[in-house]
Amino acid sequence: MTQKSEHDLGNEDARILNESLNSVREALEGLRFGNVSLTVHEGRVVQIDVTEKKRIKPH
Repeated sequence: MTQKSEHDLGNEDARILNESLNSVREALEGLRFGNVSLTVHEGRVVQIDVTEKKRIKPH
C-alpha cells in the first residue's frame, strides 16, 4: 500500500482528504468507549459509522 502526501495530490483530492480526516476526527472526539468504522470506495471515505457504548453501573 502506498501513501501519498498532500503535496502529491491535486487541489481537489487534497480538499477531499482533509474533509475526510476532519470527519474522522469529529467522530472520535468525545468518544470514550465504542467503535468507529469507515467505508471506503475507490480510495475515498464515503461513510463513517460510530457506535458508542455506555455502561450503566448498578446501584
